[in-house]
Amino acid sequence: MTRPSHPDNDRGGLRLVLAVPLTLLTLIAAYFCWTALTIRPSGSWDDDAYAGIVLSCVLTIGAAGAATGLWLLPSVRRVMGWGWVVPAVMLGVVAGVRWSLGG
Repeated sequence: MTRPSHPDNDRGGLRLVLAVPLTLLTLIAAYFCWTALTIRPSGSWDDDAYAGIVLSCVLTIGAAGAATGLWLLPSVRRVMGWGWVVPAVMLGVVAGVRWSLGG
């Protein structure tokens, strides 16, 4: 006789499936945050560099926002802890500070 399956038995598999988009969005945010931090304008006249910084910051904040939005879904929050979304949120904060200070 088999026992009925507990609904929380699939948390490991679900965590693995949900880790893929959260990790990819965090890596995308990390890449664009890195580019925003490493772009150095040649002078006050270098509008292309400033535009690149702003674009990198916007893309970082967008990827971090998408990761946070995904994590805010109740079914995802039930399986994934805070540790999965904190890096993306921190990258978004860093990009926002970079944008406000030098973009």
